[in-house]
Amino acid sequence: MTNSHVHAPHPALITRLKRADGHLRAVIGMIEDGKPCLDVAQQLQAVEKDVANAKRALIHDHMDHCLDEDHSPADRDELKAIARYL
Repeated sequence: MTNSHVHAPHPALITRLKRADGHLRAVIGMIEDGKPCLDVAQQLQAVEKDVANAKRALIHDHMDHCLDEDHSPADRDELKAIARYL
């Protein structure tokens, strides 16, 4: 596997996703322990927000570092493709 798509912000993104992973594991534990649904839903909302923020950071980084400044037709197609995940 090559590292051609590793950018400076990626280690921070990995840290953010690992934190979300730990948070999600805690939510699973809450469900297994029979915690109130309101508490579980609140924590799931936090996990969802963490993942959405990580996705947004990845997409913005991609737009900043992977698209050519000449805005070729291929870049426009790629931008349209990745923007649908925002």
